[in-house]
Amino acid sequence: MNQSNLASIGTREPPDPPQQFAVVGINGIGEIVAGDDLLVLVGNAIEDEISAGDIVVVTSKIVSKAEGRSLRADSREDAITAETVRLVASKAHPGGVTRIVQNKLGLVLAAAGVDASNTPDGTVLLLPEDPDASAQALCTGLRRRFGFDLAVLITDTLGRPWRLGQTDLAIGAAGMAVTHDLRGTRDDFDRPMDATITAVADEIAGAANLVLGKTSRRPVAVVHGLGHLIRPIQEPGARTLIRAAEDDLFRLGSAEAHLEGFQEGFAAGQRSPVESSSITDGGATA
Repeated sequence: MNQSNLASIGTREPPDPPQQFAVVGINGIGEIVAGDDLLVLVGNAIEDEISAGDIVVVTSKIVSKAEGRSLRADSREDAITAETVRLVASKAHPGGVTRIVQNKLGLVLAAAGVDASNTPDGTVLLLPEDPDASAQALCTGLRRRFGFDLAVLITDTLGRPWRLGQTDLAIGAAGMAVTHDLRGTRDDFDRPMDATITAVADEIAGAANLVLGKTSRRPVAVVHGLGHLIRPIQEPGARTLIRAAEDDLFRLGSAEAHLEGFQEGFAAGQRSPVESSSITDGGATA
């Protein structure tokens, strides 16, 4: 498909999803250290696989390493605190306290995204400072290098309310639509769709993780067959996937919400005060 055709289909949503797509894990990228040029390293690794309309999926871990977002492990708790905007929930366990927080990027996740896995002994990694900007820089450079339109997703692993286990989600994006908004369309029984917005960037991130894994030393994948999602480089990034606080029905953990309700009631003169230490299940410290 030539670039002009790709650009034309990139301006509208297809009437139906594609029947198939493919995700290919890319080998050949070694250990990344601060100052490494990801544009060169990723570009060299995907050169024989990439084509117009593809999506390059990059784990946040190598972006953080290249951007020098490493800290000493003994400063992890301080780093979590520094990256935290709001405590959502906390729970004491034999190894310490798990904190679910909203971080500076607006993401709600464990430990503010400060991670000790797949990083040299004695160090931890912060998430990229601005994943959308990192994705845009990489996407711009790769488009320039290869001479056609493609997209870049930066992913990280997060847990989810109500569900066991983790999956990868998009925390940075450039050059693609991150959602497919079905509101205003009609279903198979001609009923209007009023609420459905498909988070396609997150779906792609989860699919890519199936070939990337956590111990494969394979931090990059190329996704073929989703060229209809390609957009201009200025398309809003993954930050737009974050639900606004006023629309979030689950802003607090159950123990924190319980405590907040008692405190608000006390302030209104309706209840006795409740000490945070009496909320034993959540270990609330907010």
